[in-house]
Amino acid sequence: MHIPDGYLSPGTYVSFYAVMIPLWYKATKVLKNAFKAKHASYLALCAAFTFVVQMFNIPTPGGSSGHIVGGAIAAILLGPWAALLAISVVMIIQALLFGDGGITAIAANCFNMAVVMPFSAYYVYKIVGSGSEPSSPRRIFAAGVAGYLSLNLAAVLTAVEFGIQPLIAHSPDGTPLYAPYPLSVAVPVMAAEHLLLFGVIEAVVTGMVLAYVARKEPSLLRSSEPDSLQAEVTVASKPYRLWIGIGALVVLTPLGLIASGSAWGEWTAEELKTLIGFTPAKLKQLEGMWPGLMSNYNMTGWDSPMMSAFGYILAAAAGVSAIATVSFIVSRFISAGKRPG
Repeated sequence: MHIPDGYLSPGTYVSFYAVMIPLWYKATKVLKNAFKAKHASYLALCAAFTFVVQMFNIPTPGGSSGHIVGGAIAAILLGPWAALLAISVVMIIQALLFGDGGITAIAANCFNMAVVMPFSAYYVYKIVGSGSEPSSPRRIFAAGVAGYLSLNLAAVLTAVEFGIQPLIAHSPDGTPLYAPYPLSVAVPVMAAEHLLLFGVIEAVVTGMVLAYVARKEPSLLRSSEPDSLQAEVTVASKPYRLWIGIGALVVLTPLGLIASGSAWGEWTAEELKTLIGFTPAKLKQLEGMWPGLMSNYNMTGWDSPMMSAFGYILAAAAGVSAIATVSFIVSRFISAGKRPG
């Protein structure tokens, strides 16, 4: 669901920046009332987890690939406003360091995965799990449902953004200039992939993580739901165990290299030409405008299977470090001037 450069027209991606800038500002204001200095490591932890799970690409029967997002569990544990900031940091680092998602499309990607997914997941979780104990099976089920529905909602919205491009940005003869597939193709394909595969995996992972947290770190789960979206987060009693889990996932990330096909809507210009017989003019111009410092999560020239795997682990470690650092700084900035307790 990481929209690359060249897939959205300027009118589309500028509109998303116009939406996201006030939301980013609003998030800092909302969290300033609840966040304290000690919460900084918690936001960094959730952002790092969201980044790592997205590196596990999953092959589809049609030859493409995709991944889960982790936005639901971030919203459940952090609250939606904190999740908005945490996942936004992930989206920005992915684009800048790895060229995963376009620079022009950062706001659109943040809206889909850092706004739509966390907020929808948060409310689904509250509704389905209402009245049950935080560690109860019903809450775990609610987390799974929240993960499934929120990922599918974000995916369909992304498909709509792709699908409207041929309608609003085309040459005089009707040839698409940006994303080429219409709504009649984009929405059914992305919906099918996420309804039948990625959404199911997102649900399972979300439920499993919540079950683990409930068993090992129950202090992370609020005993009662807040009446507002003030993100009343707590602090893990033994957060080092969660960081060890992140480290283990980093080592396992080469499993994500098994899926070799491009994700739907993330093709290169050459791949598109093979698929549809031409390359949209503006898409070709904007493709790769910022490839990232470690393009495609690897180092240039590291092409052998062993070196690719090592490069992938290195990229995962670099990403976790960058995202944790930036998230920590952001949350410390938000809590500046408040008592450390």
